[in-house]
Amino acid sequence: MSVSEMYDMYQEVILQHYRSPRNFGPLADADRIGEESNPLCGDHITVRLKVDAGSHKISQIRFEGDGCAISVASTSMMTEKVSGLTLEEAGRLTKDDMLQQLGIPLSPVRVKCALTGFAALGRALHPESLPPVA
Repeated sequence: MSVSEMYDMYQEVILQHYRSPRNFGPLADADRIGEESNPLCGDHITVRLKVDAGSHKISQIRFEGDGCAISVASTSMMTEKVSGLTLEEAGRLTKDDMLQQLGIPLSPVRVKCALTGFAALGRALHPESLPPVA
């Protein structure tokens, strides 16, 4: 497969995740919630988790919000990747892990779009590191 064909394939996957995002919608009684916005593109993503108390595994993950194709697709892909992981395993994922799943090069502005959902996940995973609400 040529580089051009691979690029086209990845673009199609991104469009599929944008048009029909996985794990999109509300999650009643979420144990953890994280939000992130990207003012450069107008993206706003909220990630909600249900965590199994015994195993600390993410038993359900859902997201809501508005965003560009890259933001929504990358968050959709991320939810599939972290579902079933423990909080610790999900916390070890890196920005590069998230960007690699897209499979296409991104400009610096688009990198921020691609990481909006990941930043929201980080806030859900580590609520203790957030500043207190005034």
